[in-house]
Amino acid sequence: MEMNATYTSLVAIGDSFTEGMSDRLPDGSYRGWADVLAARLAARTPGFRYANLAVRGKLIGQIVDEQVDIAAALRPDVVTLVGGLNDTLRPKCDMGMVRGRLEEAVERLAPSCKKLVLMRSPGRNGPVMERFRPRMEELFSLVDDLASRHGAEVVDLYGARVLGDQRMWDVDRLHLTAEGHRRVAEAVWQTLGLPPENDWQALLPDAVPPRWATRRVDDVRFARQHLFPWIGRRLTGRSSGDGRWGAQFNAELGRAFWVTSDDPTPGPIATWRRVDVDD
Repeated sequence: MEMNATYTSLVAIGDSFTEGMSDRLPDGSYRGWADVLAARLAARTPGFRYANLAVRGKLIGQIVDEQVDIAAALRPDVVTLVGGLNDTLRPKCDMGMVRGRLEEAVERLAPSCKKLVLMRSPGRNGPVMERFRPRMEELFSLVDDLASRHGAEVVDLYGARVLGDQRMWDVDRLHLTAEGHRRVAEAVWQTLGLPPENDWQALLPDAVPPRWATRRVDDVRFARQHLFPWIGRRLTGRSSGDGRWGAQFNAELGRAFWVTSDDPTPGPIATWRRVDVDD
């Protein structure tokens, strides 16, 4: 791996994990690890361009059909692809289909960029995780195999003990907190061959377990606000991503666009501005 490498563009595709859900900004939008990573890359490379095409709730087939070709057409230096986990969490999952679509995505993306980054997604501890663990590990085995065959990099978040800590997960128990996203950004940063800024796998300080009554109140709140709506969407065939498009995709024109720093000099990114692909 090239150390202290330079990258001029990044496209991120996938589902809610890459969209950045639960890392909410004051204006109600989401930031997430991909945005954090892009800002850090832009701070060291004038003219850096970024596009996040990820949409919450998307299955691997939707990611391939709706995002992969658009990402490949942008010809970025780096593409990150995280997908398939939503499929494994469905009661019925055709792992053969997941395997085929993920392989299709990697085969299209690998020739289109200088570096393709795949991930073994993090998983929090608990009974739900144990139920779906075999499917997840089958998915991650495929990720490793595809990376080996196509020269992609793999960020192993699944093997990071700290990301199994419940304090790294939002109240919906499905998405990482801002601190979790920050750590993922650092993990990808290091995978890209850039100098470490911190130990993203460092464990959190020991904490006093919450009382039984507190846990039960949290369980009831979680079920009412997150679990029951999630089950309802599954039963009716709806998705939280229905009618949504990626942050850097213009649905009216049917095309993606870049964002780049307003300041042409190296340094922290204050604001981004839109740059159309043909510019």
